[in-house]
Amino acid sequence: MIPGILCAAAVAAVAVLCARAAPLVGAPVFAIVLGVAIRAVLPLPASLRPGLVFAARIVLQAAIVVSGFTLSLTMIARTGVGTLPVTLGTIAIALILAPLAGRLLRLDRMLQTLVGVGTAICGASAIAAVSSVIEPDEAEIALSIAVIFFYNIVAVIVFPPIGHALHLAQDAFGVWAGTAINDTSSVVAAGYAYGREAGDHATIVKLTRASLIVPIVAAIALWQARAKRGAGVRVPWRRIIPWFILWFLCAALVNSSGIVPASWHDAIAAAAVFLISVALGAIGLQTELARLLRTGARPLALGFVLWVAVAVSSLAIQHVTGL
Repeated sequence: MIPGILCAAAVAAVAVLCARAAPLVGAPVFAIVLGVAIRAVLPLPASLRPGLVFAARIVLQAAIVVSGFTLSLTMIARTGVGTLPVTLGTIAIALILAPLAGRLLRLDRMLQTLVGVGTAICGASAIAAVSSVIEPDEAEIALSIAVIFFYNIVAVIVFPPIGHALHLAQDAFGVWAGTAINDTSSVVAAGYAYGREAGDHATIVKLTRASLIVPIVAAIALWQARAKRGAGVRVPWRRIIPWFILWFLCAALVNSSGIVPASWHDAIAAAAVFLISVALGAIGLQTELARLLRTGARPLALGFVLWVAVAVSSLAIQHVTGL
């Protein structure tokens, strides 16, 4: 795995240097853009793939856990619970709108479900979790993940400038990113590109949202069992539950106890951003943009409709609730 990890780290290092020249963009955004650009002109050697896969998943989760050492449990609880109306509202809108828009676009019901859940909860992770219950074919899984991932890349690039244009406060942007962007990697990248406080809020809101995959998968499993007239549906809970969230809470507990000096927080936050940049660089290096664009007009249209609806409703619910 070492060659791929080092390659992703090199992209992250260049991204950090670019971010010093353009701090409003941020290292994570530069990392994924550089990764996609490199992948567009160079083939991906097979020797890099294991390390890039490791960096895109495990290094990202490690970065989130590291960021927990700068947060308190009080802040996590206050932010997670306080923003539940926005989180639950956007999830409901995505899940309700997916079959309606999918039917108008004449898309298969399985694809409607996968894109809807991916938009509502946590992107590819939610698609994988739900796929273990409803058992779609590989083509439907790949297509739905491609749709979700395309809008993840777009969101990382466009959300921070839109946030600045709307003059969103750090916490407001964090809630917006945490509820309106799909994959955890893109949420964290956009959040920290906007600012450290926005990144912290986005991470907490996103992890709260990701934890809701458990009851949603349970509901889908129950619905599937009823559709099969009571036949049992096995749910691989151990694989579905996002265990790294527990480590994130443990890190926050350590910080809340006063073990971590406050003077260390800036260094820890910088380390977390670098690890996030490594993960985003790895994701970018594995992304074939041309292949994503060949996904098809109708699936991309469904993803766009859901993405815009969730983004607008997130801001609207924040406004109505005074958040």
